[in-house]
Amino acid sequence: MPDITELILADHAWFREQFAALDYLQSATPLDVDAVERVWRPLATRLDLHAVAEERIFYPQLLRQGAEDPVEETLDAIGDHNDIRDGVHDADVASVGSAEWWAAVGRARAANDEHMAEEEREGLSDFRRNAPAGLRESLGAQFRAFFAEHPTTAGVNVSGKDPRQYVETVEEVLATDAGGGSRDDGSLGIGSLRGK
Repeated sequence: MPDITELILADHAWFREQFAALDYLQSATPLDVDAVERVWRPLATRLDLHAVAEERIFYPQLLRQGAEDPVEETLDAIGDHNDIRDGVHDADVASVGSAEWWAAVGRARAANDEHMAEEEREGLSDFRRNAPAGLRESLGAQFRAFFAEHPTTAGVNVSGKDPRQYVETVEEVLATDAGGGSRDDGSLGIGSLRGK
């Protein structure tokens, strides 16, 4: 069973492929707006859902298990997610294929490229070294279940989050969890983060 770090890396590879497909489509004359839309819509949806899944499943556990600087890694990641969301949501209100749309997609891509590189070098590496394999696999199952439950963003809050408030909320849950012992299922019981 793949662990959460493998699943996150698989999404990263797919993101890179889809942005490359957009490059190819952008270079075509005339521009096939329908083809661009067919690549962009699933990519935009997955970018939004990927950020939410990481915030619900991965980053709380990185804060718990990470050894390098999990707070700084998490603060940076949530800020990156906000930048990605801003680009995606700006593209959503522009006409596909317009200069404004390409600029918004470019901003989402730049933020995502930066985020993936940092996450692969820092958070994922830290987590693989410090979290038990069973926990990583359990979180992988939760990550897969999240996407099975949410094939679209309908009903999912994909708005930005204040990075410091996010970390403070997770740390409160961790402190409460530490007082009552650790959970066996790998979850932090952070349902309170879902609407934020």
